[in-house]
Order: sequence, then structure tokens, then C-alpha cells
Amino acid sequence: FELFIMTIVFAGLWYWNKHLLLTSVFLMGLHSAIFGPAKYGSLPELLPVRKLSWGNGFLELGTFMAIILGTVAAALMSEHFRGRQWLSGLILVGLAMVGFCSCLGITKMPAANPQKKFNPFFPAEIWRQIRAMRGDRPLWLALCGNTYFNFLGMLLLLNLFFYGSQTLQVTETHIGLLNVALALGIGLGSLAAGYLSGGKIEYGLVPFGAFGLSVFSALLAWPQAGINESYLLLALLGFSGGFFIVPIAALLQHRPAPENKGQVQATANWWSFVGVFLASGAHWLLAQKLHLTPRGIFLVGGGLTLVGAIYVLLLMPDALLRLILWCLTHSIYRVRIVGREHIPEKGGALFVCNHVSMADAMFLIAATDRPIRFLMFKGIYEKWWVKPFAKIWKTIPVSSEQRPRELLHALKEASDAIRNGEVVCIFAEGQITRIGQLLPFRRGIEHIMKNVDAPIIPIALDGVLGGPMSFRRGKFVQLITAPCPHPVTVSVGAPLPATTTPFAVREAVQELQVAAWTLRREQMQPLHRNFIRMARQHPFRFAFADATTGKINFGSALVKTIFLARRLKKFWRGQKMVGIYLPPSVPGALVNYAAFLCGKVPVNLNYTLSETTLADCVKQCEIKTVITSRKFLEKIKLTPPGEIIFLEDLAGKPTATEKITAFLLATLAPAFLLERILFSTKNSKLKTKNSLDDLATIIFSSGSTGEPKGVMLSQFNLLANVEQCGEVIALDENQRLLGILPFFHSFGFTVTLCVPLVLGTGVVFYPNPLDAKGVGAIVRENKVTVLLATATFLQIYLRGVAPEDFGGLKLVVTGAEKLPEPLAAAFE
Repeated sequence: FELFIMTIVFAGLWYWNKHLLLTSVFLMGLHSAIFGPAKYGSLPELLPVRKLSWGNGFLELGTFMAIILGTVAAALMSEHFRGRQWLSGLILVGLAMVGFCSCLGITKMPAANPQKKFNPFFPAEIWRQIRAMRGDRPLWLALCGNTYFNFLGMLLLLNLFFYGSQTLQVTETHIGLLNVALALGIGLGSLAAGYLSGGKIEYGLVPFGAFGLSVFSALLAWPQAGINESYLLLALLGFSGGFFIVPIAALLQHRPAPENKGQVQATANWWSFVGVFLASGAHWLLAQKLHLTPRGIFLVGGGLTLVGAIYVLLLMPDALLRLILWCLTHSIYRVRIVGREHIPEKGGALFVCNHVSMADAMFLIAATDRPIRFLMFKGIYEKWWVKPFAKIWKTIPVSSEQRPRELLHALKEASDAIRNGEVVCIFAEGQITRIGQLLPFRRGIEHIMKNVDAPIIPIALDGVLGGPMSFRRGKFVQLITAPCPHPVTVSVGAPLPATTTPFAVREAVQELQVAAWTLRREQMQPLHRNFIRMARQHPFRFAFADATTGKINFGSALVKTIFLARRLKKFWRGQKMVGIYLPPSVPGALVNYAAFLCGKVPVNLNYTLSETTLADCVKQCEIKTVITSRKFLEKIKLTPPGEIIFLEDLAGKPTATEKITAFLLATLAPAFLLERILFSTKNSKLKTKNSLDDLATIIFSSGSTGEPKGVMLSQFNLLANVEQCGEVIALDENQRLLGILPFFHSFGFTVTLCVPLVLGTGVVFYPNPLDAKGVGAIVRENKVTVLLATATFLQIYLRGVAPEDFGGLKLVVTGAEKLPEPLAAAFE
């Protein structure tokens, strides 16, 4: 049809016949009436729902970019082909050919309603559609919003010409550029709205866009606004318009039944042109009868939009809440949704989610465009600052302290809501976790889903702990003091039958949590980078201490580590794994960190093994050099195989140049530069995010059942365990670990060696727990508040501040094992 019309255009331009040209303009309008509904109506058939807003944003960007190019091209063709406009006709026919060929590439979809008969009396068809749409409030408001957008757009476009010529007094070229700024703003705003919708139809963007239209339209009435200010304000006006129209267009496509989508689009298209027609009359009324200036018309447009936005918010107050929550989830938090396709588009469902923070409901609302009714603890529900919002969301208050009849009534209300096709959410743990671990699920799930034919949707929240409105290391994290944006993952599982037990639902949520843990990799960095970050952010924070070395902070630890790494680099060249034969001590920790900085795998050798077993460990790892200490070998009386490098010789007699270089590298050199300087293999492939799979260390078994077996631990293995330790045991920078376990022990390596790098918790090393002499002084000086060990050594947990003597500390024995006599004597 377009090819046929462009042929008429060519003839009209060839003969310069205004009747043919006006006929072609009318036919192009008829063409748009057919083409528009087909184009927008096919979008939900070609795209999944999660990409509908993105598709509309991209389509609107293309549409308005085409408007810009068409406006500019028309002016150029009019000027260059003056007297030869038949050349313009040829170009238009060629463009129609390109359009026809591109249409052939669109996926052909079957008719949504083949039985539908064409009704030539279109007013009756439109009236029938309007009556049907009025029964669906969101769809009806979307139709009104779409009509108003076209009305306002045409009003402002008509006003823009007079604004440029009469108010700004600029040339036609500048007026064209004003149009370009507006159209470009709409295109970019539409694209941004499509991406920011996050894979769903985000109604919260509509009031955001409406208020933007009001503000920037009113600002164009500012008397001091010149041509440059007008470019910016028009671009921002268009950008707000993109935020306004994309969710509305997506809603008009998604909300109707599949067999009715085309008719809804046709009705919306018809009303769009009614809005355009009314805009012409409104501009005539405002400019000719009321004698308003172009600036005054912009002010009227902004005022009308503001009144309309407020009216819609009064009708649908949840849209305002969605706007507020959208702002929070895109500023304070960075929410990622996994498995959104498991959420049913229609019909009732019960969401079952773990409870980690006061903001959990916000994450679930961000995961879907469907309204959710939450079961909320009545004590929270009754708070004055919660109740108005809870009523808007039709929240169901519930409490175990209620009488049985009230409790059953609340659960029945949830059941009825699901039967009526609504989505209900329950936090089945019944309380917020303080340690990040999943608590037992209550039996409320069974009561709600009794005799209800609807799915249970398991949902897991990950990464919330430690963020705003949650608990971090046992303390509530305030919104103001929390680091932002905080990454959060919402994982939606496959639907479960209504008869699923709470235990099975809990198991499904746990599996989602496990899968979500792997997504934390994006925020993790290798151990040596964590060490560099901690040392530079908190250079004066206490890091380590032992009876020999004394106390050092993180900044000093990094300087000493770099110094050791630079001296060890030549000894370790060409080796992948390096041996370390030292007790849990400050020097032992620094040598391990030096190995990390040099890109080596430290293997801490077990000094309680026999000579034969030790040699077997060295052979398995192909270790050539072993770092140890003369004083230590004198006590152990067992020398490991391989080339021995004594720590006393290695660290002795540092030159002033070495000290200054180490200090400058520790304070000024970027992490990637440190890696290039210290990684001893020239051709090492330096990686950051991918290096989490690299081998970090090898922990050997004792060899009691034969040859010792080496357990290969990756960077991610250790980092995951460290984060879990920080959550469960609530470690922070104000606590101290008493490091009594050797580094060849998995717990000793993970907790006492790696925890400080990531969590900033200080460690007091004491290599021999069976010798109580001197322990009191170390503990007292460094105020050790936490002591960690395993059943093999000690199972004690200390709290509080150390008193004057070690014996006054409160001791809690968590294991059944008896304490060794020398250490037990140190306690009361």
C-alpha cells in the first residue's frame, strides 16, 4: 500500500499537482491507521513479556530518530531539488521499497482471532472496545494516558514553531533543531525507560515521567530561557516523555487477551489521533481566543500534566509507591532478578521467601509488575509510618500472638486472595535472620494453600545481609551509614504444587540461595587484591600480633609483604607452588601474603608429619624451595626436603632504597601495576575477575590412611568461606582472633590467615596452645574478644573485654572435650 501511495506522490511531484499530493497525504494517514496497530500489536507476539518494555523503548527510539532524519531530509530535499521535486519522489519510492523488503523479514505470526469478522461501522466497534476497557482500570488509564500524551505532544509541537519565531526570534533552521532536541529526548528517554524497567512493565516510571513533563514544560515558560536553555529543556522534556509513554505502550500491548490485542491497539491509535485533533483546537483556543503567548501555552501544558498526574495517583496510589520503590532500588540498591519467567503472568500464586531485612518487600515488588499482598507482622503493621502504605498494598496483618480465630481469619484472607487471582507473599521464617542462615519455615504455608489450586513460587534473596535496613555482624545497618549501591539478587524458582510441604519449599529456597552464591563472584576480588584494598582503606587498623614480632597494622603489613615479595621473586621464578614451613605467626602470615602478591600458590607444610610423609607432599606439589626459620627448625628438629631459604637471612639488612621502594609501591602503585611488578613469570596472564577459579593453596591430609592427599582450594573457595564466617560468627574490625591453628590446617588458613584480608579482623597469633605461659599478656594487650578453633585443639568462645589478668575472662566451652591442663589453669 505504501508503494502505491509513493507512486501517487511521484506523479504529484512530477506534474506538481496539489490534488494528487493532498490525496497522498490522506492515504498516508489511512496507511498509518492500518500499519500502527499491526506494528504495535505484533510486538507482544514477537517478544517475551520481560522484553516488552525494552522492545517498546527501542521501537520508540527508532521512530523518533526517523522523525528527526525525516525532518532534516525534507528540508534538504526541498532546498536542493527546487524545481526538480520529482527527484524527491524517486527517493521516496526507493525508501518505500526498502520498507517493503524489511517487512518481509518480520516473523509471520498466525492470526490471534481468525473467527473475528470485520465491522465496517467502526464507531460501534470503538464504542464496544471502550466499554470493555473501562472494566479494566489499569488498561483504561493506559488508554487515557496514551491519548493525553499524543494531545500534549501535538500541542507542544504546534507551539514550538511560534515559540521559536515569536519568542526566541530565531531562524527556521534553529526551529528545526528545537524539534530535533525534543524528538531526540523522547527517543533516548524511551530507550532508557525500556532498559530501566528491568525486564518488566514498570508502572512506577509513569508518574516519574509525568512530573518531568510538568516541570520542564513549565520551565520553558521561564522568561530568561534562551535558545541554548531551550535546547536542553526540550531534550529533558522529551526524555521525561519517553519515561511516560513506554510503560503505557507496553501495558496496552500486554494487558488485553491475545485475541483482542489488535483491536485494543486500533482503538488506542484512533484515540491518539483524536488527541492530535483536539490539540489543534486547544492551541487555537489558547493562542487566538485567550491570547496566551507561547511561553504561557507551555505553562498551561505543564499545569495540565501536573493535574493529570495527581489525579492518576489518587486513583492508583500504588503507582506512587512503585515510583518511590523504583527510585530506591535503582539508587540505594542494585537489584538483579534471576528466573523472572517463573512468575505467572495471571492467576493466583503464593510467594514464599526468606526474610533478611526490613526492605525485603521492596525487592519482591521490583521483581514483578504484578501487585503483591504481603503477610506482615501485626506489630510492624500498626506503626503509624507503616500502616498507610500497608493499606495501599492491601497488606494482611498476622501475628502468632493473635487469638486462634483472628489468626485463621488472616490466613483465610490470604487463601481467598489467591483464589481470586491475586499474588500473596509470606516470609515463612516468621522473623528476620541475623546471621544470613535460613531459619525453619512455619506451617502457615499449609494453612494458606489448603484447598487452593495455585502454585507456590519459592524466592530467595541473596546479598541483602549487610546492606541498608538489614543486620551486619549482629547489628542493624542504618540507611544513612550503609555503602551504596548495595548489590542484591532476587532468585525466583520453578513453581511448586499447592500441596508442597514447608520443608520441601524451604529446600527449594536453599537451592536458589546456593545458585545465587555463584553470582557473588562479580563483586569478589582475589585475596591479594583484598589485602591491597584493606591496607589502603585502613592503614592504621590493627592487623596482627604475636609474642615475638609485636603489633603491626595493615599499612605496615602491606609494606613488609611487598619488601619480602621483591626479595623472594628471584627465588620463586619458574615455580608454580612454593613451600612454607613456619608456625602461625606474623612472619608466617606475611610470607603467605608475599606468595599471593607474586602469583604463587603457597603450600604450608605440616610440621607434625614424618620425614617420609613430608617428602611425599613436597614431591606431589613439585616444590623446589621452602621458606622456614632457623629458630623454628631447632624446635621442630625436622628439616623439609628441597632448597631451604631462611627467613632470618631473607628479611635481614634491608637497604634504604628497598624500604622506600616498598613504601611507595604500597601507597601509590595501582593493584594491576603491583601484579606486573611482582608476578615472577613474565608471560603470566594477569586476570582479575576470572582469577577466582585459580588455585589459592593446597591443604594436605595427615596421611594416616596412606599417602597424604592434597585438597586443592581455589580463590573462590576461600573467599566464600570467609564471607560465610563473617556472617555467621559476626566478625568485624573491633574483634580479634586468637590464631592458634597452624596454616597447614584448613581452618587455620581460611580463618586466621584469610579473614583479615577481607573482613579486616585482627589476629593475635599464638602457635602453641598447650603452653599457657605468656598467653595472658598477649590477650590482655590486644583485647582478644573472640577465640576460634576446632575440636582437635580448642572449642572456646570468649566475649567481653580482657581484664587485668587472663584468668578473669569469661569462658564458654562449646564442645565436650576437656581443655588441656596447662591452658585450663589459665582460666578461672
